[in-house]
Amino acid sequence: MKKLAVKKDAQCMACLECVSACSKAFYKEFHQDLSCIKIVEKNGAAKPMVCIQCGKCAKVCEAGAITQNPKTGVYMINKKLCTSCGKCVEVCPMKVMVAPEEGPTSKCIACGICVKACPMEILEIVEK
Repeated sequence: MKKLAVKKDAQCMACLECVSACSKAFYKEFHQDLSCIKIVEKNGAAKPMVCIQCGKCAKVCEAGAITQNPKTGVYMINKKLCTSCGKCVEVCPMKVMVAPEEGPTSKCIACGICVKACPMEILEIVEK
């Protein structure tokens, strides 16, 4: 399974370059709420929150819009089937699903755009 991960013992400086890269890739603008990666404060340090590809979003999707790619293991949203009900957003344990005001929900597809944007090189795409 392919997924985005934070390198062990990595120090995030909360520059938001990864957040910016993600929101611009999906929505053509920098907005923290439109990014599939979030930076939170935990124990006095910045911590990137990323999709762990757990599949909980797919299990609650009544429209069948979220399915797992059989080759990569990545859960993806079919924008044409998404009803924007928000159930997937509510169940996400990492709180990284994006529910824009208009249009379908988005989630991390392990594309690596944020990995390339991170000046600290703390993000990586891994095969599990």
